[in-house]
Amino acid sequence: MMSRKYRKPLIGITTYGRLAALPFSLPSEYIDAVRKAGGIPILLPPGEIELGILLDSLDGLIISGGGDIHPACYNGFAHPTIYSVDRERDAFELQLGKLALERHLPILGICRGLQILIVASGGTLIPHIPDVYGTSALHRLEPEPGRRLHTEHLVTIDGESLLAECLQNFRISVVSWHHQAVDKVPPGWRVVAHAWDDGVIEAVEHEHHPWAIGVQWHPELSILDPSNQKLFLALVQAAHIRQECH
Repeated sequence: MMSRKYRKPLIGITTYGRLAALPFSLPSEYIDAVRKAGGIPILLPPGEIELGILLDSLDGLIISGGGDIHPACYNGFAHPTIYSVDRERDAFELQLGKLALERHLPILGICRGLQILIVASGGTLIPHIPDVYGTSALHRLEPEPGRRLHTEHLVTIDGESLLAECLQNFRISVVSWHHQAVDKVPPGWRVVAHAWDDGVIEAVEHEHHPWAIGVQWHPELSILDPSNQKLFLALVQAAHIRQECH
């Protein structure tokens, strides 16, 4: 039998919740990106309570995008633009993120996933970007009936960051769909990327964790862009290194 440390890393990916009695789901691009990077994707639906057992089986974790976090989770306030709040998913991902950080499991937070990591660590969010930054840059387009439209913009990356090392680039075009952003950055995290046009925080990384990065954009929607796919490659490599050490 092949030793555990020689198999492909298992990468957990959190899924959407069960709002409106819909089934648990996840856009296929997340799965494609992990497979292309050499990992085995494992879908993690909200509601699981045996988080320790769950994380014991994983080599890496992606906290995916989705609806807004309930503002009560970060002492925020209600805003008319807040949408698709799912308290079960909030509770699951906040607990999962905290425990994964404590265990030094390689973690990639994508869009909402970045915000989960920040809130789980004691930070806060801007409820609606235009209220603070105006509308000089579009971070999301208004949805059309039956579909959401993504937009693209430039992001500048700190050249001394792990993120820059992973992407091998200091400025990239990203696919964006968000109307909230990081406000207060909690201890242990540092900002490593901003939107080129308006300065919105676009990425953070943990200062005391081997590999914990959050990006506000959607790299899974740009997997044909070598810079964005390198982020998944770096996560899978970090997961493989951890696997060998355990």
